[in-house]
Parts: sequence; structure tokens; C-alpha cells
Amino acid sequence: MAKQYYGVPLERSDQLKLKSHRYSCKPEKFAGWLEGFGSGRRLAVDLFSGAGGLSLGLQRAGWTVAAAVDHDERALETHAANFPGMSLRMDLGSPDERDKLEELLEPAKGKIDLVAGGPPCQPFSRAGRSKIRSLVDHHGRDPHDRRKELWSAYLDVVKRIRPRAVLMENVPDMGLGDDFFVVRTIEQQLEELGYATQLRLVDAWRHGVPQHRKRLILLARNDVEKFEWRAETKERTTLRDAIGDLPELPVVARERIGSREWPYSTPEKLSPFATEMRKRAPKDHVWDHMTRRVRPDDFEIFSGMNSKTLYSDIDPKLQRYNADQFTDKYKKLDWADLSRSITAHIAKDGYWYIHPEQQRTLTVREAARVQTFPDRFRFAGTRSDAFRQIGNAVPPLLGQAAAEALLPSGEGQPDGVGLKPHWRTVRRDLTVWAERQREEGAWYQLPGRMSPLSAAVVAILSGTKLKPDQLKAMVEVVRECRSLTKSAFKALLDKAPSTAARARIDRMVVVVDDEDVWAKPEDVHGRLELKPAESTLFRLLANEDLLWVGQGALRVAARLNDSDSDRTNRLSDGRVNLVKLVGAGEDAPLRMAALRLIGTTLCRAKEPLCYECPLSKYCAGRDDASGDLFTDALDETQGRIPAPAQARESVRRTAGRD
Repeated sequence: MAKQYYGVPLERSDQLKLKSHRYSCKPEKFAGWLEGFGSGRRLAVDLFSGAGGLSLGLQRAGWTVAAAVDHDERALETHAANFPGMSLRMDLGSPDERDKLEELLEPAKGKIDLVAGGPPCQPFSRAGRSKIRSLVDHHGRDPHDRRKELWSAYLDVVKRIRPRAVLMENVPDMGLGDDFFVVRTIEQQLEELGYATQLRLVDAWRHGVPQHRKRLILLARNDVEKFEWRAETKERTTLRDAIGDLPELPVVARERIGSREWPYSTPEKLSPFATEMRKRAPKDHVWDHMTRRVRPDDFEIFSGMNSKTLYSDIDPKLQRYNADQFTDKYKKLDWADLSRSITAHIAKDGYWYIHPEQQRTLTVREAARVQTFPDRFRFAGTRSDAFRQIGNAVPPLLGQAAAEALLPSGEGQPDGVGLKPHWRTVRRDLTVWAERQREEGAWYQLPGRMSPLSAAVVAILSGTKLKPDQLKAMVEVVRECRSLTKSAFKALLDKAPSTAARARIDRMVVVVDDEDVWAKPEDVHGRLELKPAESTLFRLLANEDLLWVGQGALRVAARLNDSDSDRTNRLSDGRVNLVKLVGAGEDAPLRMAALRLIGTTLCRAKEPLCYECPLSKYCAGRDDASGDLFTDALDETQGRIPAPAQARESVRRTAGRD
């Protein structure tokens, strides 16, 4: 029955056993390895290393991986075969295991230059955020930290080793999924240790990787606040560039496809990428050029597809899946384009990775090429083990590009002194300004002095174009109230200066005399049926740590970073720039609200009031701001800077507008 259902014989490939690298070592020999092979080398530790994609990137950039740590036995066998140093099977979710790692690395104390890795990170729900501070402060020793918070385990190892540089790689969802909460927490902890940090969303293809793949890269260093990436490429490495030289395989339905060793002859014209991949590989054959058997119906489907074919376009008689649910179940790749991102799912099936010409899915070697593993690199275990290791890996060429931005510059701080990071200084000044504004009358725009009821009133009135004095007067009605009584509700309606404002307030009738709803601010959204923008503003003013991705705040962040991310990539690069200013910790909501205020009152799209902005001296894009009224000493000598009282009046007039 199983063969009839799957359409092909079920099989496992042979198990590839690999010999360890000639300069690999066991923990008991590590001290000797440091004095021998490791002597005089720039050393790195790779945490959650997998098969070694990032390790290879570090090696290409000039580091030697002294120790790699992972929990996957097959991946570690692969790592030990391809790299010198220790390949350690450890569960870093366990504090005891981290104690053991620290002990093993003791002979290299002071010699580890870089800690790198890609900890599995699940975005935090807001309900779980209250636990993060204790997790970090107690080095992740809470039992809750054993699995989900492996980022905390990663940070704990960094604190123990104190390398000069740190590199962390992950999927963008690590940041975008929870307003970069975990990333901001990590950055803050690193800055408190004296590291300057840089966060980037990187398109892998811009560094020679022949696939659509966006990654989140966090860099840190304590020697100099400079992260110089090599120039990005404008030319894409296409799928033909990547695998077009690999031998064609005979494809017959139900028959084996390829083998561990397949004949190879170098074509007359070899792409630069393929030339790089063939270095130090056997000249007359290619390894692991094999893939799954093909079902007869899949053979027919593949034959009728091109790169634009959707699953719903396939003959319904041949469809085995619901076409409404699986719109992209099958994907034939395009020679002239990038591959889609290689993921660990390729170990389960290859339907997302159908060869452009041959009626089959990609082979192990082709998938490895797309991930930029050279042909000499082999993967231990079965074919499925290899696919999983490849899909989980960091593309080595991307790892190399990130690592090169951390190379020593020959300048900067003496060892162990640490830095006073630029963005930490910016956040300090922003916090001081926000606290002063809150005390001087803008309390209704900034969290920390507002009850949930006051925050709800401001949120529900947002977008009504009330004058600041009108908005403030309405919020004053409930400033001392912990719940919305009938008398307070009536007073709000009486104070409303317009029909639109009264209509908004009238929506609050559902919570009149309901004391319980204000005890749980998270319940307010549903009861008041707040719109998404209203809900976000309410939560921010109620002191919840989140990113308010409004145009004004994005504009502030973009100008400070001298970028156009507020206009071109608001939800990705725009957020990354915002993260630098918001930071983490108790004052993060205050800074976020302050950026919203600055963006709507001072950092305007036209004629920004830079002379009053607390961040003006840090603004890289100030000189390019249209109509800037603050152009250094020239303006001052010509008397064009308004008096402080006039500036404050300008802020007062516009405060509260979104």
C-alpha cells in the first residue's frame, strides 16, 4: 500500500561516514592544539554551528574555528570532517552544559577573537516579555530558558568568553515577528558590556549567493565603532551560473537518480561562481549528485511546467493536494533567475526546487551549490541528512561578507577597555529630552504618567485633527480616573469640541462603570473595538514595549541614519533604523513615544525644526533635509534661529498631531 500511495519505492540512501579533519581535535588535546595548529591564528567559536556554513564563511574571512557547538550528531560529523578544532555535541539550552563549555575553552581564555552563531530564536509573545529581564540578568538559568530562549544561552556564552567581536545570524522573523524585542534586548546587553553594535537586514544575493534569501545580521565589536562591509554586487549569480555546469542526470520515473559519485568534465565556459565552487574538488567526478526518485505523475507534471506555473495551473487530474491551500506547492526554477531560498524543508520533499530542464528535483550537490558550499565539502549521513544540513546552514559567502565587517582595523580601544557606543549616547539624550517634555506638559503624549483610561482616550481621538490644547483638555478630564464613570463619560462628551470627537468618545460607552477592563489593558482593545493604529497607540501610551511604525518616527530614524528607508523599505530597513533609537529596557516605550512626538512636531517632512530637536547634533541627514532652518553657524550669525520661546511655541502648536 505504501508504494502505491507514494508512487515510488520508499528508500533510504546509504549512510555516508566521513573521517575527521586532520587538524580536528578532542577536548583533552585542545591545549596542545592551541600551541600547535592554532598558534598565531585568529580564533573563533561557532555556536549552533550545524554543518558549518557560517564556520566556512569565517574561515574564508580569515578566522580559524577553534570550537563549534551543536546538538545535531550528523551535522557535527560533517563539521569535524571539514574543519580543524573541536566539534562539540552539547545542548546549550542547559546552563550546566554552558559551564562545561566555558571549562573546555579555558585554555583559550583571552585568545578567542570572535563568537559567532545563529541561535534558534522564536519571536516572543508580549505575554512572555516580562520574563526576559530575569533571563538575561541571571544568565538564562531559569528552567524556562532550556529551549525557547536559546538566544539567551548564546548571549550568556558571549558574556563568559568576552571576545573582541560578535556575529549573530538569523531569519528576519526573529526581529519582525516581535518588534525586534529580543534583538533590542541583545543589543542593549552587548552595549552595556562595551560593544558597539550594528543590525542589518541583508539580501544574500547581493553577496554572491544565487538565491532569494534575506537574513538578519547582528554585529558587535569592542575595539572600534566601525563596520565596513564590502561593496554589494549589482550582478545576480543566476541558477545557471550556480549549477549549469553540473552533469545532466538520466531521469526515468521510479528509478534512482544520480549517485554518490558521478562523472564530471569541465565545460569550455565555466562561470566565475562555478570556478570558485570547483576549487580543490576532484577533476573527474562530482560528489553527492543525487536526488529522490520521481513518481510517474510528477514526471508528467514537471514536464508540463515552466517557472511561472502555479500549482492551480496543473491538470486537476494530476493534483494530489488542494489547489486553494497549496498555491505554491510546486515550483520549477528558472535558469536566468535566482533560486528560491533553500530551507530545511528540502529534506522532506523537493517540490519547491524542480530543476529548470530535467524532470526531477535538485540534487544534494545542486542544493549545496545554491547555498554556496564548494564541491569539496561533503555532508555526513543519509541523503535526507545532507538536505537538512544544507537547508539549515548559513550560506558561506554571506557569512564571509558579515565576518569581514568585523576584521580588526588596527586602531581603536586597548584590549578590554570597551567603547561608549554611539547609539547608546543618542538614546540617553532622547530619554532625557522625553522625561523633560513629560514633566513640562506633554504627559498625555508620553507613557509613564498615564493611566490606561487616559491612554485609551488619546488613542481613540487620534486622527480627529484636534488642536493640542483641545486634546489635552479632554484627557485632563479623566487624568485622575482609574475607570470611566458615568460622570466622567458625560464630561468627556461635553468637552468634545467637534462632532467627530464626540462620535469617537461615544464608542467608549461600552466600558462605562466597568472597573475590571482597566485592570487588564490587553482586554481594552477588544472591548473598544480599536482599529489597528488606535490599538498600537493605546498600547504604547500604556507603557507597552513596541515599535510604533508611523511615518514621522520612521522619518526621524531615516534622517539620523542618512537613509531613505522611511520612503522605500518602511517595514524592513525602516524598522531596523528605528530599533537603534528605541533600544530596550524600561525606557524603551518612552523613547518610542518621544520619536513619534519629534516626528510630528519637529522632524517634519518640509522645513524641519532642527534647532529644537534633541537629536539634531547626531543627524547624519540634517544638511539634506528640505528647508532645514538650522544650518550651523551661518544661520546663527545671520539671526535666522528663532528664540527658544518661539521654538517651544511651535512644538506646542503641533503636539498631538499624527
